[in-house]
Amino acid sequence: MGQQSLIYAFVARGTVILAEYTEFTGNFSTIASQCLMKLPASNNKFTYNCDGHTFNYLVEDGFTYCVVAVESVGRQIPIAFLDRVKDDFTKRYGGGKAASAAANSLSREFGSKLKEHMQYCVDHPEEISKIAKVKAQVSEVKGVMMENIEKVHCFLCGLALQFVCSKMGFSF
Repeated sequence: MGQQSLIYAFVARGTVILAEYTEFTGNFSTIASQCLMKLPASNNKFTYNCDGHTFNYLVEDGFTYCVVAVESVGRQIPIAFLDRVKDDFTKRYGGGKAASAAANSLSREFGSKLKEHMQYCVDHPEEISKIAKVKAQVSEVKGVMMENIEKVHCFLCGLALQFVCSKMGFSF
C-alpha cells in the first residue's frame, strides 16, 4: 500500500480548517470542504464515497478530523488515522490554541504531524487491523455486559415486586 492511499487530511473547528496536509493536486480539498459545511455538529463518524475516493470524517467536541483516501483502502485505515489525529491534536491543543486559532494557522506546525500519521497508518496496516479487532472485541464484551446488567436489573425488580405484593397479601 503506497503513501498515495491517504491523500489529504485536515482538522477543523466548526467549518474553519485549522490545519491541512497533502502532497497531491486535485479537487479533493474542495469536495472535503464542501462536505464539511454539510456535516451534522453531533459527535459521530461519517464516510462519503466520490469518484473512487472516500471522504472520512470524525466529529467530536466541535472539531472535525478528515482524511481523503483511495476507496480500495477500505474504512479501517482511514478511521484509525482519524482516531490517531484526534488524540494527537487534542493532546497538543485541547482547550487552548485551537479554540481561537485562525483559518490554516496550525498548518505549519500540525501539517507535518498529519503527514507522519498518514505514513504510519499506511506503513503499518497489520497493526491497525489488530487494534481494530481488539476494539471490536472490547465493544462486543461491553455490549454483552450491558445486556447482562439489564437482565439482572429486571430480575431484581421482579423479585422486589413479588416481595411487595406478598407483603400486601397478593399471591402468584
